[in-house]
Amino acid sequence: MADIEALKERFVALYGAENPHPIRVFHAPGRVNLIGEHTDYNGGYVFPAALTFGTTMLLRKRDDELVGFASTNFERHQHISIQSLENNPEDGWMNYPKGVIRELQQRGVAVGGYDILFSGAIPNGAGLSSSASIEVVTAFGLLTMEGQPTDQVQIARLAQKAENDFIGVKCGIMDQFAVAMGKKDHAVLLMCDTLEYKHVPFQSGAYRLVIGNTNKKRGLVDSAYNERRSQCEQAVRDLQARYPELTLLGQLTLAQFNEAQHLIADKVVKRRARHVAEEIDRVLQSIEVLERGDLAAFGRLMNGSHESLRDLYEVTGFELDSMVEAAWQVPGVLGARMTGAGFGGCTVSLVHEDSIDRFIDEVGRLYEDKTGLKASFYVGDIGDGVKEIE
Repeated sequence: MADIEALKERFVALYGAENPHPIRVFHAPGRVNLIGEHTDYNGGYVFPAALTFGTTMLLRKRDDELVGFASTNFERHQHISIQSLENNPEDGWMNYPKGVIRELQQRGVAVGGYDILFSGAIPNGAGLSSSASIEVVTAFGLLTMEGQPTDQVQIARLAQKAENDFIGVKCGIMDQFAVAMGKKDHAVLLMCDTLEYKHVPFQSGAYRLVIGNTNKKRGLVDSAYNERRSQCEQAVRDLQARYPELTLLGQLTLAQFNEAQHLIADKVVKRRARHVAEEIDRVLQSIEVLERGDLAAFGRLMNGSHESLRDLYEVTGFELDSMVEAAWQVPGVLGARMTGAGFGGCTVSLVHEDSIDRFIDEVGRLYEDKTGLKASFYVGDIGDGVKEIE
């Protein structure tokens, strides 16, 4: 967690001490998806967890209609009228909180003027949901300040809609949901189609989550993401010959998919659909093995998930494969896989606490030898969702 007193000093240095309103502090985590990748927009199950590090936001009311946007992570800061919030590419990260304020306004919440300072501990572009963290903390903080209800499920929906409509990224709801609804020492089993969810205890004992950032710039993600979505939609159209009511791949069990897969004419489309059906099944198996405390079995499911993303869905790429293969070689590692959209970003590994230093050293060295890139590592604990810090 950020040093709150130091952030308050920074806030006052930036915005002045004359304003009589109190400075309030809010925090939203980053998230890591433990298993269940590229199942969200197919209406299937995902299994994310909130992390203990994320975005801290300091907020103070103003007596006019300006909103001050500043971040300890970026130099540029400015005041913008609450009445003229537009998506401006030059504003970069500021577009995320602007989108949330616009969405609140459209829902009839009369947001006043504020000075806001963000401080992010999530590496940008790593696939740990820095944007969802900013969106959720903004929505939660402003609703709290305006005396409005803070229903976390509705906040997740609002944040997703802001990203879809204002930012123009057609993301699923997993990231915002995990950030809003996280719970310490629990992962969230979420059915993306219906938003049914439950908190599942993640008792990792002597094992820790180690997140490895490939530091590979992710250039292919948008085009590949759109292509995978349309391939999954094609699979649904083919399978409707057997299941006319089918609208999303995630509505099928693995057995139903196996029974009707011959109806998918295109071999590539069939591979994509097989990944989705098997990955959803792996999520459900994960819940069973975790409920009986079998971490080794969960690790094997993580490995299987990566292999499927590599061979069937083809979204891993050289860097992620290199890092995961290096992780698999280290003693004390139960499982490792890519996490997030793919083509760069991060891996997540379940590593015995006695092996963490060796893991970081060996995986870092093997990865750099193979790719020429220097990896970053974060030892993660599972924390709470969005909240005010008193």
